[in-house]
Amino acid sequence: MQKLINALAVVSFAVSAGVVAGGTYVYLNKDALVEQAKERVTKAVTEAVSGALGGLGGGGGLVPEVNSNVPSLQDETLAPTEGVPNVPF
Repeated sequence: MQKLINALAVVSFAVSAGVVAGGTYVYLNKDALVEQAKERVTKAVTEAVSGALGGLGGGGGLVPEVNSNVPSLQDETLAPTEGVPNVPF
């Protein structure tokens, strides 16, 4: 009976030491663990959103591509010519 009690005491000590060691590890590395969790969550959300959107943004054909022949609003060729009144705003 004494041997059984001694064995239970040793197992209890081992479990207690493991809990303390695990808690210490987590406490000392909490910043790195939080950053890893953030990166994993960000990656998972990005994959989920891009999967849900399908080909909307990845050149799947649902969103038309910008035509390079269409002049932009910043193009100087769209500036008013002489004789056309220029609106100040």
